[in-house]
Order: sequence, then structure tokens, then C-alpha cells
Amino acid sequence: MSPLLVVVIVLGLGFDFLNGIHDSSNVVATMISSRAFSPQVALGVTAIAEFSGPFIFGVAVAQTIGNDVVASKSINIIVILAAVISAILWDLLTWYLGFPSSSSHALIGGIIGAVVMDSGWTVLKLPGVIKIFITLFTSPFIGFVVGFVVLKVILLLSWNATPKINRFFKRSQMVTGVALALSHGANDAQKTMGIITLALVTTGYLKAFAVPLWVIVICASAISIGTATGGWRLIKTLGERIYRIRPIHGFAAQLASAVVILGASLIGGPVSTTQVVSSAIMGAGTAERASKVRWGVAQEIAMAWLLTIPATALLAAGMYWALIRII
Repeated sequence: MSPLLVVVIVLGLGFDFLNGIHDSSNVVATMISSRAFSPQVALGVTAIAEFSGPFIFGVAVAQTIGNDVVASKSINIIVILAAVISAILWDLLTWYLGFPSSSSHALIGGIIGAVVMDSGWTVLKLPGVIKIFITLFTSPFIGFVVGFVVLKVILLLSWNATPKINRFFKRSQMVTGVALALSHGANDAQKTMGIITLALVTTGYLKAFAVPLWVIVICASAISIGTATGGWRLIKTLGERIYRIRPIHGFAAQLASAVVILGASLIGGPVSTTQVVSSAIMGAGTAERASKVRWGVAQEIAMAWLLTIPATALLAAGMYWALIRII
């Protein structure tokens, strides 16, 4: 392996680790805020499930990220390096600010910005880019609707229940939380797998795009370790600032998010776990009473949703411009 390829792999794993820290909040926020489980238990179980996700559900998302956006022969290792660095910088900034931005959006924006700076728009594979944009930008709306419907159904089925039903919703979050963590591992860890495999093909280490087992193992490990570390600023944002989450909201939001993210993973569609979980939480809250949702926080999330791709695309373009003059 060339030194630059090693650097890309290390930085890719760093991004995966940060992704775990950044997005652990999405998986465990409702479990912790509704007091269903302690933070240590929630994060530990989630980390194990995150690692298992790619092995259970395959690597269709890695194929989309690494092979369907741009032709591997049309780019160089500097492009990939610039894309990964820009995504890492954006993740660090939003994590520090407690801003629930999307690691998926950051990586996609970084790839597009660096590729366009290097070779122009013509090397982008339009069908793949359209597929990614459709899944990224429709999944939050789908998450909101599914969260709304799930809670409405739960309220209908449990309208005559005693307060003891809260115990059921608390304990059931372990099942829905594991399902959400599996779906997150099956989607987000694969983005780094796609980037590393693309780098291996670009440098000639691999002759064709096929994710090696060792890449799956190290990427799944990195995101699970990051998840176990926990992103406490973002857990507070998702678990407390949108509205006061009770066990019934946590159960509904996790179930809705797991359905949406796993469905996207199986068809190879990269989605933002941050955006899906946030919107599912808001959908569940709206189903009970729209006024209980703090819509100002929703506006912050929506702003991140809109700004991340153009911001990281510009950042990656600038990073590529700098790297090509240094290396």
C-alpha cells in the first residue's frame, strides 16, 4: 500500500469513529431520556448491534457510495482524501456545537465537491447521484410520517390501558433500540467501507469494486467503538430539547426509525440517521400534540439538513485545491 492509501484508510476509520460518536445520540437518546435504560447499558448494547449490522444485512450501501457516484478510474487518491478530511472537519464542528448534523450528508457533499474540483461535473454518475439525493432528502419526511402513524396506532390500541403499560414501552425499547442500531450499522458503517474500497480500486490495490472482508471488519469496529463512547451533547439535543420524551415516544420513534433506515439499507440507499431519528421523534410528538414539539429546534435541524452538503462540498473543493499543491 502507498503512504497516501494508508492515510486515507486511517482517516476513513477516524471518520467512522466520529460517525459512531455523532450518531450514537440518534440510537440511544430516546432510551436514555425516557429512562428506559442507563446510558452505559444503552450504549454498550447499541455498540454490539452496530458492529453486527453489516454482516447481517450486507453492503449494498457501500456499493452505492463507492461505485455509483463516480467512476473509480476518473478520480485520484487526493480527491478521496479531500472528501474524507472535509467530512471529518464538519463532523467535529457540529459535534462540538451540539448540532445534529448528518455525517452522511457531509461525506456525500465532500465527495461531490472534491470530484467536481478535480475533474468537473461530467465524471459524476447521474443515476447514482439522483438515487442518493432522493433517499437523503425524502427519508426525513418518511421518518416523520411513520413516527406519526406509529404513535397514533399505539395510542389507539392502548387507550384503555393502565399506567403499567409504561413498563412495557420501557422494556420494549431494548428490542426497538437493537433494531435501530442494526439498521444504523448496516447503513452508516458502509459509507466508510465504500470510500476505503474506492481508494483501494483507485490505487490499483483492487482490480474491481468489491468490499473485502477486512474492510467490513475494521469499519464495523470503528463505528461501534465510537458509538460506545457516546456523543452526549447530541444526546441532550435529541432527547430533551425537542420535547420531553416519555417511554411511549421512545418506543414509537425507534420503531419508525428502524423501519425507514433498514428499508433504505436493503435497497442500497444511504440515509441520514440523524435526520430520520429527529423527524421520527417530531412525528411521534406531533401525533400526540403538535404544540408539545419545540419547532425552533426542528428549524435548527432542518437548517443543518439543507446546509451540510453545500458546505462540505465547498470545504472539500478548497481542501483539494490545497492538497494538490502540497502533495
